[in-house]
Amino acid sequence: MTWIIAKYLLSAGMVVFISEVAKRSDRLGGLLGALPVMTLLTLTWLYFENQGVEKIANHAYYTFWYVIPTLPMFLLFPYLLPKIGFWLTMGASIGITMICFLLFALLIKGFGIELM
Repeated sequence: MTWIIAKYLLSAGMVVFISEVAKRSDRLGGLLGALPVMTLLTLTWLYFENQGVEKIANHAYYTFWYVIPTLPMFLLFPYLLPKIGFWLTMGASIGITMICFLLFALLIKGFGIELM
């Protein structure tokens, strides 16, 4: 139980830290947010929990493929935010990301990569 609490605190602490940095510097907050901090933490948690090499490698592999269809959201969000407000922009970003993911998954399925 202590291990789970430590994982929660460190993982949540990273999110809070990045958001606090972003309040002071857009660029540095964006840089820290773009770094794969959570993925690296997850890989570390899997390693310390004695997950197999294949499990850890698969996590990194699929994370790569799942990041690609999320990238358009980062251009859409700042464009829409001043036009339609935060919550509608958030909803539109989620919707566009889902559509991009579905289209991307269908596209790369032809190359033998199964995301769904």
